[in-house]
Amino acid sequence: MRIVSLLPSATEILFALGLDREIVGVSHECDFPSRAKTKPVVIHSRLPHDASPAEIDRLVSEYVHRGESLYAVDAEVLESLAPDLIVTQDLCHVCAASPDDLATALARFDRRPEVLCLNPQDLVDVWRDILWVGEESCRGHEAEALLEKIGARLGELEQQLPRSAERPRVAFLEWLQPFYVSGHWVPEMIKVAGGEDILGKVRTPSVRVHLQEIVEAEPEILLIAPCGYNAQRARKEYQSMDLPDQWYAMPAVRNGRVYALEANSYFSRSGPRLITGIEALAKLFNPAIEVSREAESAILPITASARAASI
Repeated sequence: MRIVSLLPSATEILFALGLDREIVGVSHECDFPSRAKTKPVVIHSRLPHDASPAEIDRLVSEYVHRGESLYAVDAEVLESLAPDLIVTQDLCHVCAASPDDLATALARFDRRPEVLCLNPQDLVDVWRDILWVGEESCRGHEAEALLEKIGARLGELEQQLPRSAERPRVAFLEWLQPFYVSGHWVPEMIKVAGGEDILGKVRTPSVRVHLQEIVEAEPEILLIAPCGYNAQRARKEYQSMDLPDQWYAMPAVRNGRVYALEANSYFSRSGPRLITGIEALAKLFNPAIEVSREAESAILPITASARAASI
């Protein structure tokens, strides 16, 4: 079977199921595992690589308003790869290619490949998609085994979490300029890890909020996780922002409980590594529990500024 993945999370699933040789094409954002970067790229973003966060938000709004796609499919390369299966998504047309992006390219195919369209809304959907990808790629047994490992890790984590502990109030910022808070599976990840997402809602898209809404929610923990960023880039952008005094008066900022996350690896993508993100959050909320080094390194503390300490 020849497979093209237009979705980074699907690429991670396919590799986890042992389909390295079968994957013949990926999107420009498929970077994990490292072998994914050796595959031919069949889709590109129309957004400038050096655009600022605010400029990206403006350009995305303009594309959406005009009804245009953010992605360009290389139809010639895609056709030359002769895939039997193409995996795409219909969840977020800002983050990855959608079925609409494929329409023109597939029209020229003499033999149309099967298209598997993923649309996860919560963790159950993510785990279901692993089974679905496994079934469509003839790796059903491997998919079941992968889910068993994820389930075992969730079970071990649950046993360690204190049952009577008070849940910290958490704000998860998925974009900073402007502010967006998390949705879909992220609020559920926070809940499973022992926290309470006070702004995001499960099974709903991330939503834009005003700074005042974040301040008035009084989060005890503030998580900085712009979609597609690693922790270092997230911290750098946060520290570059000019924020008002009321921001520094929030409990999370005042008490030095602001953290940058490896969002691109463990939170933004609906794939197997979400379990590592859950473990990372659980360690943050309950430092006494034991998790892997990978989970511990997924969160980067942001040192409280002198300005916050003085308020």
